[in-house]
Amino acid sequence: MARLKVYQYPKCGTCRNAVKWLQNEGHELELQHIKENPPTIGELRELHRNSGLELKKFFNTSGEVYKELGLKDKLPGMPEEDQLKLLSSNGMLIKRPIVTDGKRVTVGFKEETYSEAWKA
Repeated sequence: MARLKVYQYPKCGTCRNAVKWLQNEGHELELQHIKENPPTIGELRELHRNSGLELKKFFNTSGEVYKELGLKDKLPGMPEEDQLKLLSSNGMLIKRPIVTDGKRVTVGFKEETYSEAWKA
């Protein structure tokens, strides 16, 4: 079974639930602390490309930092490269967990999405 990389914040309940779900499916996980070691611009660019999602789906819209920076109003007009720089500068801006096997990517945790993407 492919080893999965999980960008997560250990104190986040959603991340803990996702990690538990993946472990119960028998996946070997490489956990990366998203606050202490956020993904680089290059990693984010690849995750975004492989996810098929809009870049705005990578933002933690319910987080304090997102609200403090007023990103709801700023993001629509912000160039993609600036959004990637912003995400890589502060892991707490990133919606979590992000899970990848190097080809597929999921953002957040919904059991039905995980069942489709990561079911053993």
